[in-house]
Amino acid sequence: MSPISFDQQDGWIWLDGALTPWAEAKLHVLSHGLHYGSSVFEGERAYGGEIFKSLEHSERLLRSAEVLDFEIPYTAAEIDAAKRLVIAQNGLVDAYVRPVAWRGSEMMGVSAQKNTIHLAIAAWEWPSYFDPAERLKGIRLDVADYRRPDPMTAPCHSKAAGLYMICTISKHAAERKGYADALMLDWQGRVAECTGANVFFTRDGAIHTPVADCFLDGITRRTVIDLAKRRGFEVIERRIMPNELGSFSECFITGTAAEVTPVSEIGPHRYQPGDVTRTLMEDYMAEVQPKAVAA
Repeated sequence: MSPISFDQQDGWIWLDGALTPWAEAKLHVLSHGLHYGSSVFEGERAYGGEIFKSLEHSERLLRSAEVLDFEIPYTAAEIDAAKRLVIAQNGLVDAYVRPVAWRGSEMMGVSAQKNTIHLAIAAWEWPSYFDPAERLKGIRLDVADYRRPDPMTAPCHSKAAGLYMICTISKHAAERKGYADALMLDWQGRVAECTGANVFFTRDGAIHTPVADCFLDGITRRTVIDLAKRRGFEVIERRIMPNELGSFSECFITGTAAEVTPVSEIGPHRYQPGDVTRTLMEDYMAEVQPKAVAA
């Protein structure tokens, strides 16, 4: 994480259709998105100056907004072009990219049907989400107290900012106890995901991962499943109960920020990063690199 506060950095942020000096990219304190959580976002990475699966992220951003009952006034192609402009204008090669859309300040109340919809895109250099040395040996996970909500009670298929409130609480609690992150269960007590990443386990050469029906089916998650199948690994998406955690040999998490990160511990359970995890780490890093264009 940068030692400089994010509101004090230099550079350019794309805001509502134009590049804006970083320090001037602001919103009003009475913005609906701040008070009522009417905001959606994406987390993306650029490798070698190219954003990995940029279009998929832009399309998901638009779908997330639709789930929250607002329409972002830009097409996926226009959002993609704005992201490329931000990367170029800031002179970035390997970077993290953050598009965010929110309801503005025309109406302040639960109902805000006439509020302007804003869109901003920022990008910055960001190293590994976890400490590099810790990541190679496997990170340690606590088990969160909060659970992912019933999909009938929250818009779980939207990357909505409000859904991350319990993730921040859970990650802070884990870090205070010396863990890198926390594993979250779903509302029925089954294994779900981490605070910002999907989770996978291995047993007897097969890969097991929870069904993504009450949490986000991550773009990285789908990429890694595809890479695993290309390698011939059996991938089983199913309900996983906490009492199974001791029966798995490997564990890893996936996400745009986390990429593919091995796990060495979940509470009392221990895992040894092995061949499956290492193979998928290497395959993922090869997949995200810009492909050479033949002359």
